[in-house]
Formats: sequence, C-alpha cells, structure tokens
Amino acid sequence: MWRWRQARAPSVETDMALPMFMFAGGAIGNLIAIIVLSVSRQERKSSAFYTLVCGLAVTDLLGTCLASPLTIANYLDQRVLTYPQVCEFHSFLLLFFGITGLSIICAMAAERYLAICCPYAYQRWGVDRRFAQRFLFFIYINHILFCCLPMMGMARSVLQPSRTWCFIDWRTDEPVPAAYSVLYGVVSLLLILGTIVLNLAVCGALLLMRRRTVQGPVTRASVRQRWRALSSAAETQMIAVLVMTSVVVLACSAPLVVRMFANRFMLKDDPTADLAAIRIASVNPILDPWIYILLRRSLFRRLISLSRHGSSTRSGSSPSPQTNLFYPQLMTDGTVFDQLVCNASVITQLPTAVKFTPYDAESLCQT
Repeated sequence: MWRWRQARAPSVETDMALPMFMFAGGAIGNLIAIIVLSVSRQERKSSAFYTLVCGLAVTDLLGTCLASPLTIANYLDQRVLTYPQVCEFHSFLLLFFGITGLSIICAMAAERYLAICCPYAYQRWGVDRRFAQRFLFFIYINHILFCCLPMMGMARSVLQPSRTWCFIDWRTDEPVPAAYSVLYGVVSLLLILGTIVLNLAVCGALLLMRRRTVQGPVTRASVRQRWRALSSAAETQMIAVLVMTSVVVLACSAPLVVRMFANRFMLKDDPTADLAAIRIASVNPILDPWIYILLRRSLFRRLISLSRHGSSTRSGSSPSPQTNLFYPQLMTDGTVFDQLVCNASVITQLPTAVKFTPYDAESLCQT
C-alpha cells in the first residue's frame, strides 16, 4: 500500500499541473482585465460595449474560481465528484458558464454590428450602459433557469469516464434527457454561428467603407496619406479583434458542441476526445481578457504609430501618426471602438439629447 501511494504521487502531481495552470491563467488574466477596466476613462465606462466586456470578465472569473477548485480537489481525492450533489453542481457550472460566455460574446458582436451598420437603430433603441446591464441580467436569469433543468429531473448529470469532470448524460436513450442535450448543443451552435456572422458582417462593412473612400477623387501626391488615414489604429485594431474573436470562439467552443452531437447521434464512446473538448473549452476564459481588454487598448495603436513613424522617417517627411485627413476626430481620447463608430456614421457620436428622424440620418450619411 505504501509503495502504491509512493508511485501514485508523481502521477497525481503531473495530472494536476494542467488544471492548476488553467486556473491560474484564467484567474490572473481576468483580474488584470477587471483592473484595467476599472481605471478606464469615465466615457468608456458609460458605453454598452464596456459594460458587456465587464460582464464577460466577471463571468469568466467566477467560472474559473468555482469550477477549477472542484477539479483540482478531485485530483487529490477522486471521491469528490462521486457525491451526487457535488457532481450535479459541477455539471451546472460547466453548463452555465459555457453558454453564458458564448451569449455575452454574441451580444458584444451584436452591439458592434448595430453601432457600425445600423447607427440610427442603435440610437433609437437607446443602447447604452443601462441597456447592456439589463441585457446581462436577462442572460444570467435565463441561463440559470435553463441550466438548472437537469437538477429538476429533465436530464441527469454523470461522472465522465475520465473521472475528472461531470456533465449531462449525452448518451442516454430516454427522450427528455436526450432532447435537453440536443437543445443545449443547438443553442450553443447558434450562438457560435451568430457571433461569427455578425463579426464577418462588421468586417465586410468596414472593408466596403474603406473601398468607397479609396475610390473617391484623389491626386497622386496624396495617395500615401489617404491610405495612412484609412489604415488608422482604430479601424485596423477593430478588424483584428473581430477576426481573432471569431477564431477563438470557433476553436474553443466548437469541439465540445461537436462532441455533444457525436455522443448523441453516433453513439460512439471516445472519453479521450470528450476530455480534450472540455479542456479546450476551458481555454476560452483564459484568452478572452487578452483579446477583449488588453489588445483593444493603446498597445495596438502604439505599434501602428511606430510603424508610421518608421515609414515617415524613411520617406524624409515629418511623422504625423495622429493625423486623419477625412475624420480629424477619429484619434481622440475615446475608446477605439467608439471612435470607429464615428468612421461609420456621425450619428452615434452626437449627444443623446439630439433627436433624429430617418431623413436626418440619410442626409448625414450622404455628406
């Protein structure tokens, strides 16, 4: 018995390395994100996008701090998740924080789509901080009720073959639990597709706007200056963040959704693939703060400014990284996302007290 414990100790420490690393990465990253958001300017804090980002950071932090300790404790004592109540709670955490994170990311993509592609509707609906807070509350309440259904008997949570995590029984032949697993997979898939479609629509709108501006009347001497204006840090950063968002959401969330449908319809056991899918999904809270918080701040803009400075030095002209020929207020102190709205339409940049009609919106867009 003593020899068995002595031989098992290095194996347990090796197995615990990955969960502990993921726990530390998710907790530290989201704490940094929350601190960065806390010291942001007041005008940033009043935006709907800022509120959704805060909700995502808090959600990821809570999910990491609640689910990871149970997993680590189970590595120390494999009887932890064998208790039905603990297994049900662990399954609820994975269900809730998985679909809630996807919902908030999709809401962020929808907010950017409205702000850039539908600015008149964006202002008419009053999309602001309070609107985002109410929407976050709706997401939390709705998903809590949805993910509590297994505890109410609609599905059954079971300890997975790897004995390191609990999830709903996606191989059951009972009609109601099977319908719930399919419904959860369909909702997750729709959120993933919605996020990707909205981000691609925003990217397409920005590229179309750039193409129209480039094709306008211009002299040969100002071609380089016009391209620099169109390649501002705000616009380039927005496209980069949107593309990375789509890639991260697809890469982290799709494997678990695929495994849900595979276990439901193919009925082929593959515990290794299931464990890999839930671990990949757990990487999402680690990457979210770096994509949505740190990358959107001044670092990216400084890199663009440095590249312009180097180009201006080589061409013998004086550098002017903050100059924008067509939108002189684009590089002000506001967030780059709000600044980009100004690039799409001046409607969203005016005070909220100003009232608009569809005729006013059309006349502003034509100027």
